[in-house]
Amino acid sequence: MEHLKSNLKVKATDSWQRYASLEIRYEEEHRLAWYYMRGFPRPCFTPELLAEILDWYHQLGRDQESNEIHYVVMASKVPGVFNLGGDLNLFEQLITNRDRGGLEAYAIACIKPLFEFHTGLGRGISTISLVQGDALGGGFEAALSGDVIIAEKSAKMGMPEILFNLFPGMGAYSFLSRKIGSAMAEKMILSGNVYAASDLFDMGIVDLLVADGAGEQAVYDYIKREKRARNGYQALRRAKRHCNPVTYKELKAITMLWVDAALRLTPRDLRTMQRLVKRQSAKTG
Repeated sequence: MEHLKSNLKVKATDSWQRYASLEIRYEEEHRLAWYYMRGFPRPCFTPELLAEILDWYHQLGRDQESNEIHYVVMASKVPGVFNLGGDLNLFEQLITNRDRGGLEAYAIACIKPLFEFHTGLGRGISTISLVQGDALGGGFEAALSGDVIIAEKSAKMGMPEILFNLFPGMGAYSFLSRKIGSAMAEKMILSGNVYAASDLFDMGIVDLLVADGAGEQAVYDYIKREKRARNGYQALRRAKRHCNPVTYKELKAITMLWVDAALRLTPRDLRTMQRLVKRQSAKTG
């Protein structure tokens, strides 16, 4: 794996070089850090991927040189896939074993990095979700947690959880209701539909829609625009969060509702979930 180091003095011993599910890139010129997800055996939010994302966020907070970073981009190294969401295979095992503690631990592990990204890692960092490919369930929720969503035209996003009698419990309603209103958020969640990026752009969910292959350049173009009035952009985001905040308390309360609902799934629901796992595995080889 090749990592691009800059004068941010990222040391060879830094823990991010040991990450198995992330690839990190720093660009001093733009005060920018990229992280690319590479979850396996499926490109979903495995416990390992979640732990590595949170660890890297915390490392950024500890590293004095990284205080120069103004932008963080979440993206994927899996062709055609941003992130397929929750680890459904793990869900099935935990539900079958009636393991409430395991489900709660996984749910909390999901919302911690999501909340960090949503709040600019606690340091006023502008967060950008670059969606190149499918963002489903928790993958869509992760994209929604960024300040800006940039999507390529072939990208598709949606929340299929209702298809196996569950709901997306790691931020979907919280973020969507702030963007498009509660009625439309509920309609999207209950439909189980997968939407084209162009439709989500028309709805005001995707902020920038670009041609396939143009996503990374769109990130640089956006940063160039924001730099001209960064103080204003930052102040507006603080005002939005003040008026209608998504709090960690809210996210945690909803995840506990999700755990309760997951433990009520029937064997038939779990078989549907397993079929989706097989589709995910086949899609990514």
